[in-house]
Parts: sequence; C-alpha cells; structure tokens
Amino acid sequence: MKQGVQGSAGAPAAARVPAQQRPSADCEPGRERDAAVPGAARGEHTHGERPAPEPRAAVQRSSVRGQILDALRTALVTGELKPGEVYSAPVLGERFGVSATPVREAMQQLALEGAVEVVPNRGFRVVERGARELAELAEVRALIEVPVMLRLARTVPAERWAELRPLAEETVRAAASGCPATYAEADRAFHRALLALAGNEQLVRIAEDLHRRSQWPPVRRGRAELLADAAQHAALLDALASGDVDGVRGLVGGHFAGAG
Repeated sequence: MKQGVQGSAGAPAAARVPAQQRPSADCEPGRERDAAVPGAARGEHTHGERPAPEPRAAVQRSSVRGQILDALRTALVTGELKPGEVYSAPVLGERFGVSATPVREAMQQLALEGAVEVVPNRGFRVVERGARELAELAEVRALIEVPVMLRLARTVPAERWAELRPLAEETVRAAASGCPATYAEADRAFHRALLALAGNEQLVRIAEDLHRRSQWPPVRRGRAELLADAAQHAALLDALASGDVDGVRGLVGGHFAGAG
C-alpha cells in the first residue's frame, strides 16, 4: 500500500488505494447493483415535463457506485485497504478513474456497515478490530443463528436442504481459488440462503450484517483452512437434513469460532 504525498501543512496525505484497483481474474466476487428509480415511480409530479433524453445516466451513476462499493469490499476482505489507514474519496476516485462522488457514497455505505469510520476533513479510516471484538461478533452470530438452525432442523424437510447443496459446493470452489474475497461472498450466500428458510427477512438482514463485520479485517487463512471451513457447510446440511440437533449445534459453534 503506497502512502500519499505530504500535505501542505506537513501532515501525510491520505493513503492511496492499492495499486491493484480491481481483483484479479481468480479473485473477483460477484457484483452487487443498485437500481435507479424513475421520478414517476417515486410519486413525483411529472405533468408537463418533457421526457428525460438520457435516462441511462442515472443507471450508469448507480452502476458506478455499485462497482466501486464491490471493489472496496474486495479490497477490505483481501487486506489491501489496511485497518487504521485513512483514505480520501478524491485519491481513491483518481485511482479508479471516477469522480470522488461515487467513491464517497460507497464509503458512506461501508460506514453504515461498520467497515470504515468518517474522519472529518480527511476521509475514511478502515476500522481496526481486535481478537476480542471478533470473538464477540462470533458469539452474537451464534446467539442469533444457532436457535434458528436448531428449529429448522426439526421442521424443514430433507429435500429443502438438498436445494442448498449447489451453494455449499460453490463455497468449496471458492475456497479452492484461495481468494479470501471470493470465499467470503460464497460463504455469505450460503448462510443467507440457509437462514432464509426461516422466513424472517429481518433476521437475514441482521445476520448478514454481523457476518460482513466479522470478515473485516480479514483473518489470514490459507487455501487448506478455507477448504476445511467450506467442508463444514456440507456437513451442516447433512446434520440438518437428518434432524441431528446435537450435530447442528456442534458444527455451527465450531464454524463461527473459525470465523466462517
């Protein structure tokens, strides 16, 4: 990570974004998109207005913001954005080849997710989390998710768990890539689909937020450790499908302890 040049007052400028601004071909998670909403759809008064000649502009702006958000999330998970470092929207925008506005908007979203914090007149600092905070996040996840999974083990038929097999297999492929960002996204997708069977959207949203927070800063794990973590997903599905409550409890507890 390269540091910025000295500021006019002698203080170091914000650190620059990593030289590799986009993940490599084997380390590129899926894109998340925001959709623009036309004025009429928001209930705004449109009588007498001429049609907008370039409606694609808003979509492109939203798409740029989404791409920047994805790229920043990847940089966080891979450790390219360093905990404790301050990054400014203009410097990041220069590196990405965009204006500071979509970068600032993406950073504000990351602030809501607890990944960065605003530093007035400087930019955004990547949050530093110690072992205790990560352990607390794992404990909260377990308190929320374990009871839900135990209930699902008793109520969901085996064929429904079979539908999640492709997602579990995807986590294995992601782990085999050795890319922490790719694995992090596949891992969240699996847990999100599993909890969705409870039919509680608020639960899914809260659990995913905790999951994201537990992945920043990244815990350094090699390919073998990622593969071992991914293998627990298939074992968990086996336990859920057979209604093995004790097996589910042990697997989920161990999985969270390993920051999965």
